[in-house]
Amino acid sequence: MAQSSQHTVVSVDRVISAPAATLFAVVADATRHPEIDGSGQLVKAKPGAAHQLKMGSTFGMSMKMGVPYSMSNTVVEFEQDRRIAWRTVQAGPLGRFLGGRIWRYEFEPVDGGTKVTESWDINQDKQAFFLKHHKIGQQTTTSMSKTLDRLAQITESAGA
Repeated sequence: MAQSSQHTVVSVDRVISAPAATLFAVVADATRHPEIDGSGQLVKAKPGAAHQLKMGSTFGMSMKMGVPYSMSNTVVEFEQDRRIAWRTVQAGPLGRFLGGRIWRYEFEPVDGGTKVTESWDINQDKQAFFLKHHKIGQQTTTSMSKTLDRLAQITESAGA
């Protein structure tokens, strides 16, 4: 598993023994995000979350980090079976002040399966100054590694 870290983008990748289309289908289903989440913060998708995200799709997520809260997400990059990314902000009026980070998944067919890269991009985040703190980047890297492990477990077994 490779890891890279810049000031405003943290990425983790690994090869998963599954086709890109299978992996993409899981990640592009907002209702499955809590199933693959390695942070333990995603509780459940809000009602109406799409099973097949596409460019411009919006979906809400119930979260918990000590206390419950909600995030609103908009798909900002989409290339079927290759790349999907969404921008996340605090739900409601606080969204003008909190959020803006982008979660991105890229899928590249390689020998033995698909190289999956998950990135956390805070270039446009309203809290970028705070989020650049080294410990937050390390925690995020650890959570993303767990996410890719969960994605592998789901897709490499028979019930993807």
